[in-house]
Amino acid sequence: MTRRWKIGVGGALLTLTLVIAIAVGFGRPMLEIATGYKAKMLCSEVFVAGRAPADVVAELESQDLTALRFISASIDHRTRTATVRAPLGIMTREARFRDSGGCLLAFDRQPPPAAADQPRNEPAPSATDLASSQGTEMKTRLTAVLDDAFSETDRTRPRQTRAIVLMSNGQIVAERYATGFTAATPMLGWSMAKSVVNALAGILVGHGRLALDAPVRVPLWSAPDDPRNRITLDHLLRMSSGLRFDEEMTKPVTDILTALFRIPDMAAFAADKPLEAAPGTRWQYSSGTSLILSGVIRSVLGDVEYRTFPRAALFDPIGMSSAVLETDATGTFAASSFMYATAGDWARLGQLYLQDGVWNGSRILPEGWVTYSRTPAPAHPTGAYGAHFWLQIPEEYGASHAPLPNDAFHAAGHEGQFVTIIPSRQVVIVRLGKTRYGGVWDQSAFVSNVLRALAPVAGSPGSR
Repeated sequence: MTRRWKIGVGGALLTLTLVIAIAVGFGRPMLEIATGYKAKMLCSEVFVAGRAPADVVAELESQDLTALRFISASIDHRTRTATVRAPLGIMTREARFRDSGGCLLAFDRQPPPAAADQPRNEPAPSATDLASSQGTEMKTRLTAVLDDAFSETDRTRPRQTRAIVLMSNGQIVAERYATGFTAATPMLGWSMAKSVVNALAGILVGHGRLALDAPVRVPLWSAPDDPRNRITLDHLLRMSSGLRFDEEMTKPVTDILTALFRIPDMAAFAADKPLEAAPGTRWQYSSGTSLILSGVIRSVLGDVEYRTFPRAALFDPIGMSSAVLETDATGTFAASSFMYATAGDWARLGQLYLQDGVWNGSRILPEGWVTYSRTPAPAHPTGAYGAHFWLQIPEEYGASHAPLPNDAFHAAGHEGQFVTIIPSRQVVIVRLGKTRYGGVWDQSAFVSNVLRALAPVAGSPGSR
């Protein structure tokens, strides 16, 4: 053995030792997040969305996620489990699918929660069934808008649009899907789940089981001298609780990533954060507030009713048959981030809000709830946020600042998920995608283009 070879082996062993030390020491939280993310996403995309494992793995190891290639992954269709392993066996994580309840990460010594009662029915009708006849010119314009939305101008920073559904006057007038996705494919909405929490909270307010201005009941805040026990439902819905919560998704270890991929009880993790500002005085976008709200709803309903509530109170009445609201490992809905639904069913949610919470003549949301949801949060410096809905498109997805009707509001999620609702134009616009880079998808410009395409053709009936 030569001295140079010995030095090389020694250097490699030293490097390997350091890597292991980092992985099991300072880097353990990062590794838990990376393995948790890959296991959870692989499980849900395969067993909830019904996608091919090879396609999902390739996607999870591409673009800015290439480091995940060093974490091996496997799927067991018999047990409906996704398993990932870090190099050298440093860490193994599993995510398991439960009938009708989606996928959840497994934790040591954590008993499995009771499955949420969310039966899957037939997919909602597609545009082929619902679209009214359109003039040739309008169809041509809509086709051009869709062509542009699915095009890629920068292959190094792709937009990756997956699905678009356009509704006008209650009818789907156009829809399109990327290769590998169809009208029957449930897709992850990320933070659009927050707007679903808005609906669930609103229904409970309408039933008199929650009150906007009353402090919410959270066990961790029960001490009489705990300043957090002054936080109300309104504070949570308007992202003005004053609680500390680090939402940054681009850093390796933050509160949001820890909650979603390292902690079995997401709601308790968020509720345990300290108060940094008096409730109602500071606006801060925080998935933690949505997780706390989900836990509050569970405590109000009790475990049995809680498991059936989203489907019985919301999904079934408006025909969101594909919707799956996943839970954390304790059985609390991960209502900040983990909900799957077809593009058509996301459009149904938007249509419910466009119709002021009424569906087929039945009031689902209490009177005035949509107006409340669209009213700017007092603590927001520019009035861009309401109650778990955006009133302006977040800067990351509105580079053009194209002007939109004043009454437009949006359910918005990570990676460019949008349900844009415009009551004055009777339009709901759904865009779903996998946009990993900021600034490459412009929802403002897209919505503006859709509205121009939907404008009556000059000289046709109704154009004046």
